[in-house]
Amino acid sequence: MGIIVTGATGKLGRLVVEQLLEKVPAEQVTAVVRSAGKAADLAERGARIAVADYNAPETFDGLFAAGDKVLLISGNEVANDRVAQHRVVIDAAKAAGVALLAYTSAPGTLSAALADDHRGTEEALRDSGVPYVLLRNGWYHENYTENLAPVLAHHAVIAAAGEGRVSSASRADYAAAAVAVLTGEGHANATYELGGDVAWSFAEYAAELSRQTGETIAYRRVTVEELTGILAGAGIPEPVAAVLAGVDTSIEKGELVVDSGDLSRLIGRPTTPLAEAVAAALAN
Repeated sequence: MGIIVTGATGKLGRLVVEQLLEKVPAEQVTAVVRSAGKAADLAERGARIAVADYNAPETFDGLFAAGDKVLLISGNEVANDRVAQHRVVIDAAKAAGVALLAYTSAPGTLSAALADDHRGTEEALRDSGVPYVLLRNGWYHENYTENLAPVLAHHAVIAAAGEGRVSSASRADYAAAAVAVLTGEGHANATYELGGDVAWSFAEYAAELSRQTGETIAYRRVTVEELTGILAGAGIPEPVAAVLAGVDTSIEKGELVVDSGDLSRLIGRPTTPLAEAVAAALAN
């Protein structure tokens, strides 16, 4: 039995592979990538490297074998037909007779357009008959902490989320949950709603930034339209900017508060606090 991770050189995929290599023999781990060169360090650690692309179905021919466990990490081409891309992997997994196919989805409460592709993929996965796990990942701390430069430059956290709260966790926490599922038993056809232990507001996030930097960082509330314009002005294509800004509407409605406790139970520890992610970002 092998463990196969798609999107393995992405930010989440790389963490999953690295954590797998700490837990199981390297020869059991296959990293599926679009460019082998980007996975050279994983190959040096003993992982098998396979080159395949969601947009080229033939590249998945023969990639999986009966009994494999597969992690399908959702594609990041938001403007593309991601359901069709994901179906390529699902079809290949079904043809091979894999033991389990885990998919990184979005919280079941999320109604933003960003979730549409996830719901479509979940439906395709259920219809396939392949034993599945839905890892409904909530928001990542790093969605905010990896882009602190403009926040610090303008002394402002800008969002269209009102007083809404977010149950975010670190990307490494979500990777650990995937690893627990891929290396454990009893997860077939399970759905996990994953989020951080503590929900926070953007005013609290601004206050934490102020505390750690010693500067005054304010929370500046804007409309979804204003946020779309700000993101587009920063170079994000307008359709994608609109999708991203639309998530703030969901946050204001409370749709990114995930209080199931599934994440901390799967990883066997509390989730990483936001303050820790802020400190790590500021140290870089």
